[in-house]
This record gives sequence, C-alpha cells and structure tokens, in this order.
Amino acid sequence: MTGISEILVLVLLITGILILPRMFKVAPAEQKAFAKPIKKFTLKTRIAVVLTLVYPLVIALYLKPWNENLISYISTAIVPVLLFWAIVWILAARKK
Repeated sequence: MTGISEILVLVLLITGILILPRMFKVAPAEQKAFAKPIKKFTLKTRIAVVLTLVYPLVIALYLKPWNENLISYISTAIVPVLLFWAIVWILAARKK
C-alpha cells in the first residue's frame, strides 16, 4: 500500500507542477516594450564608486579598527559613505 500512495503523490506533484499551469495559462493582453537600456556610468559616478571603496580602506589603515577603534571607524568611514549615497539617491529621484 505504501508504494501505491507514493506513486500517487508523485503523479499529483507532476500534474500540479507541469500540467495545471499550462491548462490555466492566461493569454498575454499586450506585449510590453523592452526596458530602457542601461546607461553607462558617467565620470562622476565612476569616481564616486572608486572613492566609496578607497576611502574606507584608507581610514581603516589609519585607525586600525581591529585594534579597538571600531566605533570611530564606523563613524568616520562607513557613515559618511552611506550618507553620501543616500543623498545621491534622493537627488537622483528629484531629477526624475
């Protein structure tokens, strides 16, 4: 009896996964246009990304956060970078 129930469970799963979605398939109402192509980064954006990576590294070499300076590292390296990108994000939304 166990073998039959396992086979029925497999048939039910296959039916649910493969056959039922095809039976209830909704025809697309209209074809959507392609998404806008991704713009290339400007020079300012590229410089900002590089500075975002370099600034925390330089501050880490100076403060050595692995030697009990973690709070000062977070407040002088991580928080300014997060604030900068938050402001960039807000200004980008205002332009649109």
